[in-house]
Amino acid sequence: MTRVFQTGILAAAALACSVSSPVANVGACSVDAMLVFDGSTSMAEISFETGPITRIVEARQAVRRAMPDVAPYRRIGLLVYGPGPKGACGNLDLRFGPIEGAAGPVIEAVDGLRPDGLTPLTDAVRWAAEVMEYRERPGVVVLVTDGNETCGGRPCELARQFRATARDLVVHVIGFRAEVDFFAWNNPEQDPLDGTTVASCLADQTGGLFVTTETVDELVAALQRTLGCPVIG
Repeated sequence: MTRVFQTGILAAAALACSVSSPVANVGACSVDAMLVFDGSTSMAEISFETGPITRIVEARQAVRRAMPDVAPYRRIGLLVYGPGPKGACGNLDLRFGPIEGAAGPVIEAVDGLRPDGLTPLTDAVRWAAEVMEYRERPGVVVLVTDGNETCGGRPCELARQFRATARDLVVHVIGFRAEVDFFAWNNPEQDPLDGTTVASCLADQTGGLFVTTETVDELVAALQRTLGCPVIG
């Protein structure tokens, strides 16, 4: 089981330094998890930092490497947001709820994702929690995003609702090459003086991990840490 956490010295060190909450309730392996994956337009953008390789290309690489390690130990489901026919903020796509042997289906879905649309991450995380019936049973949500809410949602308010009503829901937030938009009119909780790039409050309020990642290795390590089984002893 320890092979789940073998990531290489640099990736492990980067992950340890980027976690804002040093102690997190990762959840037992028997607890179902939902992976919420960002498929918004910005995942396909080319920038000075990324060069010709877009975020979605590297995210696919990370998912291919991480999922075979974590899927044998936990039932995992997938929800993606961004592309679709319902408008920039209306596309929430529940691919499947938690299933055994999810590595292949998750990899196939992410490989086929064509980024588009904006970032309704609040509604996406809420739906993922509903899929697992979070008021009645424990669950884990892992959000992978390259930015903050851009569809008017209030992730911090949602986090407080989870804390008040969930039986035992842990939300982990992984920012992948995330960038903050200080002038985002459609992110009502954004503080123009706050440089936070993703909704860390979702993790803070539920005992989860908030991880910032810049490389494929770091994203692999973060997925293994949040979806994999906790190390005991």
